Amino acid sequence: MSRGEPTTAGAQGARDQVSRLLTLVPFLHARGQVRLDDAAVALGVSPAQLVKDLKVLLMCGLPGGYPNDLIDVDLDALEGPEADGVIRVSNADYLARPLRLTATEATAVIVALRALRGGARDDTREVVDRALAKLEAAAADGADGADGADPSRAAATRVEPGEGAADADIALLATRLVQASRDRRQVRLTYYVPSRDEDSLRDVDPRGVVASRGVQYLDAWCHLAEAPRLFRLDRIGTAEVLDVPIVTEAEGPRDLAEGLFARTTDATVVTLLLDPPAHWMVEYYPVEEVTATDDGRLRVQLVVADPRWLTRLLLRLAPHARVVAPQRYADDFTASAQRTLGLYS
Repeated sequence: MSRGEPTTAGAQGARDQVSRLLTLVPFLHARGQVRLDDAAVALGVSPAQLVKDLKVLLMCGLPGGYPNDLIDVDLDALEGPEADGVIRVSNADYLARPLRLTATEATAVIVALRALRGGARDDTREVVDRALAKLEAAAADGADGADGADPSRAAATRVEPGEGAADADIALLATRLVQASRDRRQVRLTYYVPSRDEDSLRDVDPRGVVASRGVQYLDAWCHLAEAPRLFRLDRIGTAEVLDVPIVTEAEGPRDLAEGLFARTTDATVVTLLLDPPAHWMVEYYPVEEVTATDDGRLRVQLVVADPRWLTRLLLRLAPHARVVAPQRYADDFTASAQRTLGLYS
């Protein structure tokens, strides 16, 4: 270990001290003068450790670092012959006021939290996500153009955090949606539908967030479709938690351990052959297997539970897709295509 490199115990001690200080300040502000022994018992530390923390508190305060900016602790009351063992803290009245960040301060905190999230453990990441969600929501509320709002605060919600930004945004969205499902509140989504290349507006009853093959989905009852639906989080444009309770029966999210479509007796594995203009299909629909052929086409296997869904998909892909197997699905599509063409004649 090189000189000056902090030990694990030292780093842990610093984190513990910061945690104690964050608890100590509101504790003292709410109670005024408190005896050292009583405060030590309430905070779960020794009196000697509490005095050390108070000496650190002396160096904390508002930006600037001038005497009037820092918190004042009466150490003479805690040490020396005239000590009476009572903690007296002054010049900390601003701690009773709600924290208000400027656009620059909010942006700095959001960038720092997103950077911290990238290397955080799962338990820490959950805390960071909650803090980010609250901070970004507050920044957005302050930029809505209402009286007294600061439009420049919109910059805090448009920060480019660098590598991993998309993952952080999806994680924040997932946290909000999970909380909405726990609170049993409806969510209004703007959702991109690739098959129609358009955004749709939907009110849903969220059930939870699930993942399959590295992709996260919101499992919810869709009031537009009047059926349960899975919404890819990376296709959700906006998600507004409404002050409206869900109207469907509260259920947990489905289990996607076996994929988006669980193998049942009604499900069939269908093999398609896609020409290059139809290759986009594998990016937007769940498939079991994709194999490139020598002539530049893709051989795709997917699970089909409803033949009518497959027919509609093939009509959109025509003439750049055909069914390889089972043959009955190819026959069904050919008959449907002929009926469709007959409508034009």
